[in-house]
Amino acid sequence: MELQQLRYFQTVARLEHMTQAAEELNITQPALSRTISRLEEDIGVPLFERKGRHIRLNRYGEIFLAHLERSFLELDQAKKKINDLARLETGSVSIATTNVSIFPSLVSSFLRQYPDVRIRQYLRSDINMYHLLEKGDIDLCISSEPVEGPDIEWDPLFSEQLLLLVPREERFIQRKEIRLMEMAEEKFISGNAIYDSANGLESLCQKAGFTPKISFEGNDSVVIGEMVSLGLGISFIPSLLWEKFSDIIKDRLHVLNITDPVCTVTTGISRIKDRYLPAAANTFYAYAIHKAWDHKGNRV
Repeated sequence: MELQQLRYFQTVARLEHMTQAAEELNITQPALSRTISRLEEDIGVPLFERKGRHIRLNRYGEIFLAHLERSFLELDQAKKKINDLARLETGSVSIATTNVSIFPSLVSSFLRQYPDVRIRQYLRSDINMYHLLEKGDIDLCISSEPVEGPDIEWDPLFSEQLLLLVPREERFIQRKEIRLMEMAEEKFISGNAIYDSANGLESLCQKAGFTPKISFEGNDSVVIGEMVSLGLGISFIPSLLWEKFSDIIKDRLHVLNITDPVCTVTTGISRIKDRYLPAAANTFYAYAIHKAWDHKGNRV
């Protein structure tokens, strides 16, 4: 059983078409068919159901493919580890995030200490984060809700207060705090850049005793701020993100401290348990955890 045979099998299984697979692999269709047949002979059972030029994995093929892809992932991880040891990697970290309020300051302080490392950021939902971690497409996640999965390790970094973002109207401007229940009849705006999901918003409102009326969901904090300023709804905003809003938009908005219930958001970092991380990614992970200690003097 040769590595080339296995790569060819993986391509045929993905395309379910022998001719298309041959074109992608840049070999002749008869040569590809012979390669797959030899692989089936080596294993001892057919791996495909054949219908003309179209083929489909049978139950043996599905089992074999699942184990094969895990093996390829292990090989890729081994290659990354060897490249690290040989100092062949350029030093890069790929990070998916849904909450960007702490990301710029964390990355900037890290790059001051490690200027040769390259950071790549991807804005993703929690579900997409998990799939990207599982596939090895990204190294780490930073989010204000734990990325859920049986093999995910989530470490909290720090907690911050959630404020209520409201338009600068007479009914709000004279107030500094509010009970969330007072806003039960208001429309809410949910945004990934402000608070990771509509589920998180709903959970906070349900603690206060009501189900929120969500009128809009988005992922651009500036756009959401504009919508709030126009009176189209209210929203939650982490205190650090509010500090980063420009004065131009702040002049049209107002924030209130929420007294009941106490509303906080905890930002954390996620990785796959026991999977090898490239040196740069492992250094960033350790650095982020260390900064969590520095921020409060103890773990959140």
